[in-house]
Amino acid sequence: MAIHQLDRIADYVLYLRENPQELDLLFKELLIGVTRFFRDPASWSLLAEHRLPQLLAAYPTGSALRAWVAGCSTGEEAYSLAIIFREAQQRMGSSGRHSLQIFATDLDPDAIDQARRGIYPAHIAADVSAERLKRFFVRNGSGYRISKEIREMVVFAPHNVLMDPPFTKLDILSCRNLLIYLGRELQKKLLPLFHYCLKPDGILMLGSVESIGGLSELFSPLEGKACLFQRSSSHQAPVDLEFPCRHLATKIGSPMNDKPATATLQSLADQLLLRQFSPAAVLVNASGDLVYINGRTGNYLEPAAGKVNWNIHAMARRGLRHELALALPEALRSGKPVLCRNLQISTNSGMLTVDLAIRPIDEPAALRGMAMVVFCDVAVATAPPDAVGKLGGSRPREAALAQALAQLEQEKKSLREEMQAAQEEIRTTNEELQSTNEELTTSKEEMHSINERLHTVNRELQSRVDDLSTADNDMKNLLDSTDTATVFLNRALHVRRFTTQATRLFKLIPCDLGRALSDIVTHLVYPGLIDDTSEVLRSLVGSDREVATDDGRWFQVKIMPYRTLKNVIDGVVITCNDISRAKRLEAQLKAITSAKEC
Repeated sequence: MAIHQLDRIADYVLYLRENPQELDLLFKELLIGVTRFFRDPASWSLLAEHRLPQLLAAYPTGSALRAWVAGCSTGEEAYSLAIIFREAQQRMGSSGRHSLQIFATDLDPDAIDQARRGIYPAHIAADVSAERLKRFFVRNGSGYRISKEIREMVVFAPHNVLMDPPFTKLDILSCRNLLIYLGRELQKKLLPLFHYCLKPDGILMLGSVESIGGLSELFSPLEGKACLFQRSSSHQAPVDLEFPCRHLATKIGSPMNDKPATATLQSLADQLLLRQFSPAAVLVNASGDLVYINGRTGNYLEPAAGKVNWNIHAMARRGLRHELALALPEALRSGKPVLCRNLQISTNSGMLTVDLAIRPIDEPAALRGMAMVVFCDVAVATAPPDAVGKLGGSRPREAALAQALAQLEQEKKSLREEMQAAQEEIRTTNEELQSTNEELTTSKEEMHSINERLHTVNRELQSRVDDLSTADNDMKNLLDSTDTATVFLNRALHVRRFTTQATRLFKLIPCDLGRALSDIVTHLVYPGLIDDTSEVLRSLVGSDREVATDDGRWFQVKIMPYRTLKNVIDGVVITCNDISRAKRLEAQLKAITSAKEC
């Protein structure tokens, strides 16, 4: 059964590669958007009755408080915070003296769109009191819409709390029931970041089953079960803070592609060996792990006892291990070959003299950063017996000591070079960190400025929407009150808008918007209506006719050009005034006149 499951998973991975849209569906399935208004009432009660009044009392009149709701889902908790802020202002009698700007973010753009609309089903009445529903919500069909007063306090935006730069200078930070879905390492990354984002004595809200773990030096609990924490004034060292910043990850191969990658690596290594090397050799990475073996290397490498370890430092025979540990890092650091001559190693068949060559690889690109370690046996000339006697017994020991001394000098030189290189790397890293810190500070200030501008633009747009809504309502009431049948047409003589009275002369329904006037059935006995309308649009000279209907009524039909505020002709307007009563009086008058003449 487990094998079948692996097969199904592998098939699904292949399906994901061939169908990118499935990744979006999988992503949405993995997101957990469970939330509701005023979840965990004890936390909200403590915040509303104690902490918010303290914040408002500490700030001077006209101050603006800032809050961030991370992982806001569909917006219920962000609106809950706005509601209790308004209630706290009312209880303190400080309405208008302070404002609260709430930034609500989530990874799911669909949830953010729903939160922006602020429309919720009727069952929220189970979490929101009747008084709050009446005060802060507007009935919307079978559900409720958040009031404009509360909606204007919240700015929603898609945001990845682990990768995107955070909001800063916060008085309140709410991250409820998000940490429970993250591993311990990610929690240790986020909590110092939250400490950085909050002002001194700022408030952190967590979920009912979440805690600050072992980071008690950053936050102190306000009350046992309320899950509210206050930012401590302890200084957070910059090295402990990992500031999130989006970056393009280096593409790495999938585990399912191991076979093709290995085959390619082997062919590249074979070509390199055929071109440049013929002795026994191994290809290793920067850590010394064996990637490829060529030839018979048993005299130089042997598996270490215990757990299998395919690292050249663990497998090297005595006499090679120390030189490898020094020469391999030096070759990779300098980018130049390193040669160690006349190394004495112990093999199963006795002592062996070997030249060790380590060559760093730059080309091909697939092998860049690796090194080729080549072993070459050295033939040692045997001195005649009488020569040995003449040299005496002390000369071999002196030669060995001289060789050991030279080796120590080489090791010291190598260590000195490594230390200098490490110091240079540390110096460069410090400069880069300082530059990055300055860039992050600048980015934070720019983000704050952009957020303020976006807030201003949002308010202006909302004001314009309100003005347009008012103008639209005024226009509708004006047209309804005139009791005049009016039809607005665009330049193509398609219906743009019509009044309720127009439906008595034209068989119009709401879905007829956009249809041609010639397709609409009318009670007017006016065969030349379309021609007159086209002529008015062409000549810009209005038309005025008295036209009868098929049921005996009479109407004064006026056709006028439609002018925009910029004096651009954008269609025509047809108005029909009922003159049936005047026509009847005119007929009666003619009848009386005719009778008198007779």
